[in-house]
Amino acid sequence: MVHIDSKTIGESKQLLADEVFHHIGRLITEGELGEGERIRDVDVAEELHVSRTPVREALQRLERLGLVTMYPSRYTEVTAVTAAVVSQSLEFAGYQAGVSARMAVPRLTPAERQQVAQLIADLHDSLDDGASTSSARWAVFAYLADHSGNHQHRMLIDDVDVALSRNLRAWVVPRRDRERMGQIYRDFGDAVQRGDGDEAERLARAMYYV
Repeated sequence: MVHIDSKTIGESKQLLADEVFHHIGRLITEGELGEGERIRDVDVAEELHVSRTPVREALQRLERLGLVTMYPSRYTEVTAVTAAVVSQSLEFAGYQAGVSARMAVPRLTPAERQQVAQLIADLHDSLDDGASTSSARWAVFAYLADHSGNHQHRMLIDDVDVALSRNLRAWVVPRRDRERMGQIYRDFGDAVQRGDGDEAERLARAMYYV
């Protein structure tokens, strides 16, 4: 008789739901599913050759992040990115970026500091483009979250990444403020190289106007 480990089954189901979550999240983040578009769980299940259960779990997770609204027994709709959503996303991203910097910067190895320095260099190159700026900035803090030494924080950042990527995709540093923001990037890089977590936290928040 073959023994089936219930724990293994549970982990497999969760992994499948994660894959569906990231698939739908990517479609929304990249604009393939736009504001107001409807998502039917049966259609997604057929497309991905999975049951409707992991699709529903993924959609519920996306709803908690504010990316979709679910109408039971009907359909799911992609939400709009309003000015309020952008403002709240900037505030949330700023505080979380600060937490990532505060925990990770004192713990980075010399090689990891150099990796962050390269990511910060990419920030300078992206100042004139909204989507690139948002992506480059979050790449810095996702890396720091991965090196924060805190599992709960890493999981939180992994979850909210898709929402912040979508909500801040069109946001851009105002032209009049780009020179000052470039200096903030340089000062942040210096704080990282010194291992100064407090200053890195303050500057990370400043990048998001917090």
